Amino acid sequence: MFKILVIDDDFSILLLLKRMLQKQGYEVFTATNGEEGITQVLACHPALIICDWIMPGLNGLEVCHLIKTDPKLSTIFFILLTSLDSVADRVKGLDAGADDFISKPIEQNELQARVRAGLRLHILSRDLQTQKQLLEAELAEAAEYVRSLLPLPITEPLSINYRFLPSRQLGGDCFDYYWLDADCLAIYLLDTAGHGLKATLPSISVLNLLRSRALGSLNYYQPSDVLKALNDTFQINYQNDKYFTIWYGVYNRVKRQLIYASAGHPPAILLSSENLKNTELEMLRTPGMPVGMFPEAKYIDGFCNIKKCSTLYIFSDGAYEITKSDGIIWSLDAFIQLLLSLQNKIDFRLDQILNYLMALNSQEAFDDDVSILEIKFD
Repeated sequence: MFKILVIDDDFSILLLLKRMLQKQGYEVFTATNGEEGITQVLACHPALIICDWIMPGLNGLEVCHLIKTDPKLSTIFFILLTSLDSVADRVKGLDAGADDFISKPIEQNELQARVRAGLRLHILSRDLQTQKQLLEAELAEAAEYVRSLLPLPITEPLSINYRFLPSRQLGGDCFDYYWLDADCLAIYLLDTAGHGLKATLPSISVLNLLRSRALGSLNYYQPSDVLKALNDTFQINYQNDKYFTIWYGVYNRVKRQLIYASAGHPPAILLSSENLKNTELEMLRTPGMPVGMFPEAKYIDGFCNIKKCSTLYIFSDGAYEITKSDGIIWSLDAFIQLLLSLQNKIDFRLDQILNYLMALNSQEAFDDDVSILEIKFD
């Protein structure tokens, strides 16, 4: 049996509506003002509300706005009862969140029809909200699974830490680092185009493929060879329309040399602070199309020597493609300036970076995954 709440300060109309609706088999609750109506909503959780527009205290528009802006109550179908019939008044009602209107004097057949239609829409809205909640729960579980695959931070013989913040929709970020031998460390971060499980699954496939070294006789010490092998393996076709960007590097801790290659990925940022008054900055990126776009794509290696007191940041574009409250998208240059400003901080740099990005973001959640790797070589 559906629950219906009627809110009206006119007792005769309240009684009339209650009798009409009870004859149709509905369970009817009543309130004589807006404040009492809100209390009844929280107590009985009706499927539909019929509320008078003009009342002392909270009027119908204000009650409607309170109901419709509460996520837990927003699926309630809201009908405004009014003698106002101008277009401007109806627009005000719709802007407040009203789903329908009933004009005074009340006509019984119209009332019954509008209530039936409203309840059908309430059921649809409720079912859609339930499906949305289930989907969000599944995406949260998927994000937790991705997080469980990520490596643990390390402190010796160098320090690697990271922050991984999945977006609401779950993106395609994934990263890993592991020793190829006692002296050489492989590090990479990839970002699959799109969102949802369709983007996440290719990322997990790459992680498992590289972690298990399952690409035949591939030289994992040569980044350009690794990217070419991935490009040969993950080509776009009619069954798979996903491509991904990746930055892959191998660090030799004895020679203090880093060899790297990238495929359409943001540059890694190397900051060196041998002199505390002066921080040197290098942007580590090589030309190369994202993996999966073109079978004939070429990849080349870059080299750099790692100076004392150097820190390397590898990140996805979600770390800087952030829409601010003024509608302007933040930039890579601004993100690099943030890294520079924190370079001489001893501890908690990643937390400071993430807190800054969260304050900068104009929405409750990020539009894309935010992944940031921090490698301190000394």
